[in-house]
Amino acid sequence: MGKFSRTWSLMGASWEILKKDKEMLIFPLFSGICCLLVMASFAIPLFTGGNWLPTGDHAATGEQITYYWLLFLFYFCNYLVIVFFNAAVIACATIRMEGGDPTVTDGFRAAWARLPAIAGWALVSATVGLILRIIEDRSETLGKLVAGLLGVSWSVVSFLVIPILVMEKETPITALKKSAMLLKQTWGEEIISAFSFGLIFFLLSIPAFLLIILGFLSGKGMNIIISISLAAIYFIIIALIQSALQTIFQAALYFYARRGQAPAGFQRDLLVNSMTRR
Repeated sequence: MGKFSRTWSLMGASWEILKKDKEMLIFPLFSGICCLLVMASFAIPLFTGGNWLPTGDHAATGEQITYYWLLFLFYFCNYLVIVFFNAAVIACATIRMEGGDPTVTDGFRAAWARLPAIAGWALVSATVGLILRIIEDRSETLGKLVAGLLGVSWSVVSFLVIPILVMEKETPITALKKSAMLLKQTWGEEIISAFSFGLIFFLLSIPAFLLIILGFLSGKGMNIIISISLAAIYFIIIALIQSALQTIFQAALYFYARRGQAPAGFQRDLLVNSMTRR
């Protein structure tokens, strides 16, 4: 309950910033559209051409290499899109936290200026993602456990990388080192997140599931179509808001770790307790 309450308060503070700059929702919207296009550009040729390759023990070595190479390219393109638009949100959020009035142009300009570094970080992230996927594939049970633990650790250590890339104009590897250093200096070693935006947004998505259920229970085709359509719109809206709020919070956490003070609208205690020791 403490984690839930803390996350709710952090979301509320991030929401106050988003309300002042609603145009920031454009970035996760573009990110989602571009990610769908990336997925389609990989999935359609593979499935229509019948070239989707398995990774099991029965697959030839060449087939597995091809499969993982395509998977790496997909990861890279996906990360490139996500990091680019997250960088734009962070730039706008930081301007607001510093008392400015950001525009969409400010966000795009900041992200575009750091495109080489963003591409470099996408390369690093894709490599880590591929390694974790290979570990999962090697052992269904142990592999998933190990990959899950490594994935959580990686998420924490790299949490401040994008703000550092954007605001301090560092290289990806230097940004990763600084992220780990800032987290260690601010919260100590062996820390984990004490917040969960995903949990709250899952709870917020329940009305959409109920709407779909009601549509099917009615037994009428038109009601089913309407309920699914409304639920889909609702899912899209909360997904955009979730993405924006999480990225704004990321900027706030960086602001606090770097300057030792909470940005306007955020309580210092909430930021202090957003990370906890294992």
